[in-house]
Amino acid sequence: MAKESMKAREVKRAKTVAKYAEKRKALKEAGDYEGLQKLPKNASPIRQHNRCKLTGRPKGYMRQFGISRVMFRQMANQGLIPGVKKASW
Repeated sequence: MAKESMKAREVKRAKTVAKYAEKRKALKEAGDYEGLQKLPKNASPIRQHNRCKLTGRPKGYMRQFGISRVMFRQMANQGLIPGVKKASW
């Protein structure tokens, strides 16, 4: 499990990105790079990092499901993810 502060930081970044999205877009279209630099650093969407929705794990993230590989395997073995079953041949 990730620390609660790390999860909260990611949520805060997402809110900041959403808040400044229109302003960033307008500044980019105008070519005002000095104006862009005056915005908060966390207003840039590139600073966001995908994290597991359940545990907050930053690595091994599966974008299609929104969870980490560890939780994916656990949930798939328990039959909690529809349409996913363990391969056997």
